[in-house]
Amino acid sequence: MSHRIETIALPAMSPGTQRLLKVHRFGTPGARPKIYIQAGLHADELSGILASHHLLKLLNEAEARGEVTGEVVLVPVANPIGLSQNVLTVHAGARYVRNGGDFNRGWPNLFDGLPAALEGKLGPEADANVAAIRAALRARVEQLDQRDEVSALQRALLMLSHDADVVLDLHCDDEALPHVFMMPQHWPAGADLAADTGSAACMLCDDSGKHCFDETNSLPFTKLAKLLGDRFPIPPACFAATVEFRGQSDVFDELAEKDAGGLYRFLQRRGFLAGEPGPPPESCAATPLDETDYVYVPVAGLIAYKVALGECVRKGDVVAEIVDPLADDPMQARTPIHAQTDGLVISRCLKKLAAPGDSIGIIVGPGA
Repeated sequence: MSHRIETIALPAMSPGTQRLLKVHRFGTPGARPKIYIQAGLHADELSGILASHHLLKLLNEAEARGEVTGEVVLVPVANPIGLSQNVLTVHAGARYVRNGGDFNRGWPNLFDGLPAALEGKLGPEADANVAAIRAALRARVEQLDQRDEVSALQRALLMLSHDADVVLDLHCDDEALPHVFMMPQHWPAGADLAADTGSAACMLCDDSGKHCFDETNSLPFTKLAKLLGDRFPIPPACFAATVEFRGQSDVFDELAEKDAGGLYRFLQRRGFLAGEPGPPPESCAATPLDETDYVYVPVAGLIAYKVALGECVRKGDVVAEIVDPLADDPMQARTPIHAQTDGLVISRCLKKLAAPGDSIGIIVGPGA
């Protein structure tokens, strides 16, 4: 099959305007395995969008050589709504300007009604159960509301992703090293993704409770396994992961080409593409998410970091000081912020003015 391009129109929110979602398809529709890749759900995180641009070229070349063995669906810009939200030259693409909602939060709970919909349809064969679950998920997604452009966007993306074997959601952080998030049920099998993306850390979380896009795709299988796994074989059939490609300022062809190459080798390794990817690079270790220190600050002020990205710290080390520029005595103007765990500094805040309760960094550590 040749490269196919689809355009999905979202409902207009004002007369004379409309957003369009562009989808690239490779391989035979319905072929297995199927992978769905999207970038820019937080539309001001451009690293993944540029990586998708380079990956699209590689996929076109693979298609021309007849090397697409599964089905590959790529959405280079998953959020045309957020991409358009530029206010006085400031791009605000992570939240919807109409109501402040985070584009990667509050996704529909596809598990609702799923056990009832599967009554009498599960049996002793795992593959048949997976097919039945995917059919029920499709029926659930088809019924989702499309009252506005955000709900229509969610439905459109889930229609593309709900039946995939692998779902990759490409993001980036403020200032960060590459890292990934996935479910513990997919580790250590998912170490190949961490290795091929050059990730410095992999955080594992069963259910963050935030209703993120990746969990929306993977949780129906793991929740069903917990509920019905003693009666029917239900594997974690959707490996959904969030890939953080460094920071918001790391938008360069050299980095994006490297990232696209890593994704391409991952696709070869997982059987979506023919070809020999070579031995996988050494993977980072995996860390439960509750062993990660999201460094919070208690006061407002300027952030003066005392540690660099990639630096290893010990519990109690000063990782930053919050400076009050209006303090009468400069010697009393600084509030030290201490690490709560030993670990690796993988993220820092791009903006250097903090408010009480803000997170200003991430330290991946070995203890809760």
